[in-house]
Amino acid sequence: MMRRSNPFDFSELDRMFERMSRQFEDMNRQLGSWEGNVGEMVSHRGMAIDVAEHDDSLVVVADLPGFEKDDIDLTVAGQTLTIVAEREMASESGDEESEYLRRERRSESIRRSIRLPVDVDEEGASASYQNGVLTVSLPKFQADDEDDSHHIDVQ
Repeated sequence: MMRRSNPFDFSELDRMFERMSRQFEDMNRQLGSWEGNVGEMVSHRGMAIDVAEHDDSLVVVADLPGFEKDDIDLTVAGQTLTIVAEREMASESGDEESEYLRRERRSESIRRSIRLPVDVDEEGASASYQNGVLTVSLPKFQADDEDDSHHIDVQ
């Protein structure tokens, strides 16, 4: 005898949508999110970034909790700022009587490249790091005040 399902029982459908929602959330965490204005795929798992534009500079603020100042390497080339942070966790102690019951803190390396919207003065860039927050100030590139244009006489 064939058993008929209740057409008004939506519990199985609800469970399916719940599973799909969890899978999409997991994929989003693993793959990152689309940054339409930057035009690149980025992962927000390890480094959240804000970019602010002021009259004469750009300011990039990045969250790097758990890193030391010496763990951070910054480079700027053209219109690309690259932030790399690497830390090594201390190896297990030589104490034979102790062992980890749970170990989630590991060595970590994160990297993020940001395409800047304007040319910046690489030599004038500065950065500070305090309480897990990196702040990078990038002066906008200013063309020399000399007028390099060529005057054309109208005849």
